[in-house]
Amino acid sequence: MTSTLTQRTSGLVHRRTTEADKERRSDGEEDTVTPGEEDGYGDTGGGDAKETRLTLMEEVLLLGLKDREGYTSFWNDCISSGLRGCMLIELALRGRLQLEATGLRRRSLLSRKVIFKSDAPTGDMLLDEALRHVKETQPPETVQSWIELLSGETWNPLKLHYQLRNVRERLAKNLVEKGVLTTEKQNFLLFDMTTHPLTNNNIKKRLVKKVQDSVLDKWVNDPHRIDKRILALILLAHSSDVLENAFAPLQDEQYDLGMKRVRMLVELEPEMESTKPNANELMWAVVAAFTK
Repeated sequence: MTSTLTQRTSGLVHRRTTEADKERRSDGEEDTVTPGEEDGYGDTGGGDAKETRLTLMEEVLLLGLKDREGYTSFWNDCISSGLRGCMLIELALRGRLQLEATGLRRRSLLSRKVIFKSDAPTGDMLLDEALRHVKETQPPETVQSWIELLSGETWNPLKLHYQLRNVRERLAKNLVEKGVLTTEKQNFLLFDMTTHPLTNNNIKKRLVKKVQDSVLDKWVNDPHRIDKRILALILLAHSSDVLENAFAPLQDEQYDLGMKRVRMLVELEPEMESTKPNANELMWAVVAAFTK
C-alpha cells in the first residue's frame, strides 16, 4: 500500500453552504446500465442540461479546485489516487466492471480481482482508457493495484504504460467544455501555469449543497439507503482530501453534526458493508483500499 492511499479518519472537514438541490434517483442494482446512466452520467439533480452533468471524477476535482485561482492545493498529495478510485467506481456503477466472485471461501475485497464486464463506450475518454486497460490485462489485477497502476505509482517499468497522464488537466478541460470552468494562464515567477477558474458558480453551488444535504437535511442514518453515487462522492472526496471544501461555510453546529456523520461513514467496515443487499462490491473495495 502506497502512502497516498493511507487516509485518516480525523480532521475530516471544515465548512460551506449553498442553494437547493432537487435530486431523486432510484437506488436499485448498479450492475446494469440504467437509462439515467446511458449517457455517461448519473443523477446530478436540478434538471441540468446533459452537458453540465458531472462524473464522480469531475465532482471530486471541482470540490478540490480553488474557485478564483483555478488549481488544486499544492499540498494535496491524495487527489491523484483519489481520482483513479473515482474512475473504478464510476465504471462499476455503470456496469462496466465488477469484482470477481468469491467462490466457496470468502476472500477479502482487496484480494479479489477486477473483472471486465462490458466494453460499451462511456462517452468519457478517461473512463474508456481505464476500461481498455482492465479489459486487455491478463491476469486481472486487484482494486489496490489498479489505483496504483493508473496513478503511475509502480516500481515495475513494464507496467508504466498503465498510467493515465494529465488526469487533472483533462478533467478540467471537460469542465471547461461543460461551461463550468474557464482557462487562463498565470505566472508563478519562474514559470507559467494553465489554470481553470470557476465560471459557472451555480453548478458548484448545487454540488456543494448536494454534499451538505446528504449528511444534514437528507441524512437517513443508513449508508445503504443513501444513493450509491452520493455515498461514493462523500467517501472519495474524503479520501482525496477535498471534502472540507464543501463544509467550510457551515455554521458551527451544522459543521459539527456533518463532521460526525461523515466520520461515521468513513469508519464503516467495507468488508461487512459489501455483503449487504444491493451493495456494490467494487465500490466498497475502493473504499477499503483508501482506509486500510
